[in-house]
Amino acid sequence: MDLYVQLFMNSLQISSVYILFSLGLTLIFGVMKVVNFAHGEFFSTVLLLLSLGVPWLVGASLPLAAAYALASVASLAATLALGVFLYHFAFKRFQRDMIGSFVVSVGLSLLIQGLFLEIFGGAPRKLPTLIEGTVKFMGGSITIERLILSGIAIFVAAAMCVLIAKTRVGKSLRAVAEDHEAAMLQGIPYRKTALFGFLLATFLAAIGGMLVAPVSVVTPTIGSDYLIRGFIAIVIGGLGSIPGSIIGAVLIAVIESVGGFYFDPSQATIAMFVIAIVVLLIRPQGLMGKNG
Repeated sequence: MDLYVQLFMNSLQISSVYILFSLGLTLIFGVMKVVNFAHGEFFSTVLLLLSLGVPWLVGASLPLAAAYALASVASLAATLALGVFLYHFAFKRFQRDMIGSFVVSVGLSLLIQGLFLEIFGGAPRKLPTLIEGTVKFMGGSITIERLILSGIAIFVAAAMCVLIAKTRVGKSLRAVAEDHEAAMLQGIPYRKTALFGFLLATFLAAIGGMLVAPVSVVTPTIGSDYLIRGFIAIVIGGLGSIPGSIIGAVLIAVIESVGGFYFDPSQATIAMFVIAIVVLLIRPQGLMGKNG
């Protein structure tokens, strides 16, 4: 029983960030019909800026919590600015162009990773622990820091789902995703809606990066690892499906947690790809995707 509780806790903390990441990918695809392979660089941007800002602020005699808060706000603002730039510079020109957006996003990803390696160097960075302590529950244990971060991630994901389902701007996003021409005929500003959707996806990736910062080893290519798992999640769940992306992210987290415990991480990764291939062969639109 203790083992199963521990595996559940491990899956919870892993899936919470994967859900944020895959929701962003799903949102971009649904609204713009763009497969964004540069999405992981938003995640990396926040982490790298935090890895510079937090030690510098702590060195300037600022308390650790205040240093994290101030560096997080600045990193989030810089990441959103990068999102605005990439949208206007590249993605706006390739909306609803799967091949063109694929080529430009891969190129941007490689370019940004190269710039990050040049600017930040390739050495791994570790940020200081923000909250000490461990919580035990039914034989399982999880650090207080990871538990709080998982709770925040789940709250943000739930808030985004409510925004999409209940608000006026959320209805605009859903209308554009369903049929952008019909949405424009109803007076919905497609360009503004697409920009908002892209920035919302950028925000989700940035929040994910902020949440894993105290518990991860930061490298310039860390976003690529999350990108691969995010794409596997939305392929399994269904491109453009928000419930599907959540289901896919949870499934990937369970495979990583359970497979990593009983076997090893490389075999768990292979299992993710095998499941994605099987889903594509049996149900190409994904578990929750729509036909056509």
